Amino acid sequence: MKLSVIQSVLAGLLAATTLGASPAFAEKTKFEFWYGLSGDLSERVQDACKKFNESQADYEIVCTSQNGYDTTLQNTIAAYRAKKQPAITQIYDAGTLDLMLSGAFVPARKLMADNGYTIDWNNYFSGIANYYATSTGELNSFPFNSSTAMFYYNADAFQKAGIDFKPDTWEQVEEAARKLKAAGYECPLGFNFDPWPMLEQFSAIHNQPIATKANGYEGLDAELVFNKTKFVDHVKFFKKMADEKLFVVKTKQLGMDILPSFTSQTCQMIQTSIADHGTIGKTLPEGVKWDVAMLPVWKSTERQNSLVGGASLWVMAGRPEAEYKGAAAFLNYIATPEMAEWWSTVTGYIPVTKTGFDAMKAGGFYDKAPYKGRERAIESLAYTPTSQNTRGIRLGGFTQIRKEVSTSLEAIFMQNADVQAELDQAVERGNTVLRRFEKTYAGQKLN
Repeated sequence: MKLSVIQSVLAGLLAATTLGASPAFAEKTKFEFWYGLSGDLSERVQDACKKFNESQADYEIVCTSQNGYDTTLQNTIAAYRAKKQPAITQIYDAGTLDLMLSGAFVPARKLMADNGYTIDWNNYFSGIANYYATSTGELNSFPFNSSTAMFYYNADAFQKAGIDFKPDTWEQVEEAARKLKAAGYECPLGFNFDPWPMLEQFSAIHNQPIATKANGYEGLDAELVFNKTKFVDHVKFFKKMADEKLFVVKTKQLGMDILPSFTSQTCQMIQTSIADHGTIGKTLPEGVKWDVAMLPVWKSTERQNSLVGGASLWVMAGRPEAEYKGAAAFLNYIATPEMAEWWSTVTGYIPVTKTGFDAMKAGGFYDKAPYKGRERAIESLAYTPTSQNTRGIRLGGFTQIRKEVSTSLEAIFMQNADVQAELDQAVERGNTVLRRFEKTYAGQKLN
C-alpha cells in the first residue's frame, strides 16, 4: 500500500515536470539592445521594450542605455572586438560610416528577408532612409529616432513687440530680433556652438556642400569645403548680430543652454530639434503661445530638404540565429503605424514611414494642440528630392570633425577670433581627421 502511494506521488511529480517543459513554459530567447538616449527619452525606450515583451511570448529584449551617442558607438565597437556585442545597437547619424565600413552588421534587408518579413522599403521617407542607405538605396540599418532642426519662437513675445509675421527668412529673423530688443527683450535669439543646425542643416537647405565627393558619399578621399561656401557669410551675420546683442550665446558652460533659455522665456527664438517639441510644450507655463517653423533661409534662396538627425538601429553580426529572429520581430513591431504614433506622441520624434505619418494625419494627431507643428518637420525633410548636398553627410571621424567646428565657433563668438581664419583652421583640422580615417580604411570602397 505504501509503495502504491509512493508510486502515485512520483507519477504526479513526473507529470508536473513534463508540464513544466511544455512549449507554453519554454524559456524566452533573450537578446540585448544598447541605446544612447538618456533621461526622459531613455524611459520612453524602456517603455517601448516593455510593450514588445508584453506583446508576445517568444522573445525578451533587454534594453540598456549607454548614456550618450558617442559612448554607445565606442562601447559597441569595443564589445564587437571582444565578441560581447548586443544584437541591436543605436548609432547616431555621425557614426554611420564607422559602422558601414566595420562590416560588423547584418544589413536590414537581409535580416528581415531571412526571418520571413516582407517589408515595403519604399515606405520609408527618402530624406530619412537615404542617410542610412547604400549608394543603390538599400538600407543598412533601420531609421528609429528621427528628427530635423526647426525654428521655435515665442508668439506672445512677437505680438507684444508688434511682429505680425512668421520668420521664414533670416532677413525677417533680424527684423524680429530688432523689434524684440526695442520692446525690452534682452535675448531675442539664443544660440550655441552646435554645428548640427548652424552648419549641417543650414548647408543642406541652402544647397551648399560641406565636403567634396557628395559630402563623402562618393569616396573616402572627400575634403571639407565649408570655409568656401555661404556658411562663411552666415557665421559673419551671426557674429554681427551677437556683437549687437540681438543674438545671445546660451550654453551649459555659461549657465543656461538654448532649450531652457526658450522654455524659461529668457530668449524668444532658438534653433533646435523637432524632438524638443514635446519638452517645450510640457515646460513652458500653461497659456504661453509659441510656434515652430522650418529653419529660415536667406532671401531669394531656393529651399532644399533639410537633413535627418537622430539615430538608426543596427543589427550586429556574430549573434545566434535565435536572437536574429527576436531582433527582426522587435524591429517589425516598432515599425507598425500604432507604435510610430505612440513613439511620436511620447517623444516628439517624427514617424519614419509614410504609412505611419499618414495614419497619424488621418487620425487628427497634428490637429491636437500639444502636437501641432510637428508635421512641419516632415515637410522640411521632404521639401525636395535629396541631392548631392542634401542626402546626408558620410564622412569618416565625423564626431571629431563636429568638435573641430564647435571649437572654431566658440573662438569666433567668445574670443572675437576672425571668422574666415577660424573656419579655415576648422577645415584644416577636419581634413587631417579625414586623411587619418582614409588611411585606416585604405582599399575599402563605399557601397
